[in-house]
Amino acid sequence: MSDNKVLRRSRRNRILAGVCGGLGEFFGISPFWFRFAMLLALLPGGVPGFLLYLIGWIVIPSE
Repeated sequence: MSDNKVLRRSRRNRILAGVCGGLGEFFGISPFWFRFAMLLALLPGGVPGFLLYLIGWIVIPSE
């Protein structure tokens, strides 16, 4: 049995674009932790977290 996971933006577990939901599904953990990490990355001026999310939105395909 092969368990090939594919990283995709989530359509079911999304708040904005589904990036954190897709990461949570891919890694098998709660998307809350990815959302929390993005929030922490937004705190020092906003640019690091915004760029990470924007890159994820562009690079990770939708379901």
